[in-house]
Amino acid sequence: MQEELSDHEDLSIAPEERQAATQRSTWTSVVVNIVLTTVQLIVGVFSHSQALIADGIHSLSDLLSDFVVLLASHHSKKEADHDHPYGHQRYETAASLVLGGLLLAVGIGMLISAFHKLENPEAIPAVHSIALWVAITALITKEALFRYMLKLAQKVKSSMLIANAWHARSDAASSLVVAIGIIGNLAGYPLLDPVAALIVGFMVSKMGWEFGWEALHDLMDRAADDEEVEAIRTTLRDTPGVLGVHDVHTRKMGDMIMVDAHLEVDAQITVEAGHEIAVLARQRVMQRHRVLNLMTHLDPWHRHDGDHDTPR
Repeated sequence: MQEELSDHEDLSIAPEERQAATQRSTWTSVVVNIVLTTVQLIVGVFSHSQALIADGIHSLSDLLSDFVVLLASHHSKKEADHDHPYGHQRYETAASLVLGGLLLAVGIGMLISAFHKLENPEAIPAVHSIALWVAITALITKEALFRYMLKLAQKVKSSMLIANAWHARSDAASSLVVAIGIIGNLAGYPLLDPVAALIVGFMVSKMGWEFGWEALHDLMDRAADDEEVEAIRTTLRDTPGVLGVHDVHTRKMGDMIMVDAHLEVDAQITVEAGHEIAVLARQRVMQRHRVLNLMTHLDPWHRHDGDHDTPR
């Protein structure tokens, strides 16, 4: 399951650092997947292993998803403009949605192909032993790639890169299943090869559904998780001059968060003083959290009438 970004109070990651990490991680994945896809498909065909061919197609989907990530990264780094006053961060969310759809489509295709093989078991050929060595090599390579990509993604706090890293981990898991299926075929149980392909197809479909569903919710202005919202609320409450906080609303914007909040201040201070408090609150929140922008509304503390209260 995809890991969450758990550090809710951290200095913001420079866009240049995130961009460099994205390029480094994704191009490494591109090179690895080109090699794996080529070897797995060629050896899979000549060794008569449907499971290895399915794994090769999975690697090919990784390669296509890498280019989707590169495209999204290129667009998301653009500055805000007239048509996109809040920036282009949601290109990353859209990329995650595309990745999910791609995985789901590939997984369903694998399932259909494996079912056809299982319906005609006598036609399942014996697999050559070289397929096993390729599957084991792919397993080790993909697991190493996953660990490298996840470490880099967590460093720059990019949900898109984390999604892509877990895509690589799903490949590692599928290679393990493929290796077991090939071993079964070599041991005289030919059905295990298409069964392995069937399991890989299910894994890929499940991962695609989860990534696509999460991205779809983010595109529909889903709020940040409760822990992160509470951390932002605490930072606002601790700002000098802020006597109360209510109506803290958030929505995801790629890996960043947009925040609206009502701040209660002393009703006797000047408008200028209230403005300075709001500016300080905004600075503190944007320094400590993954917040792209904070919109504040000032309310007089001694006349709070409950009109803005909402269930939390």
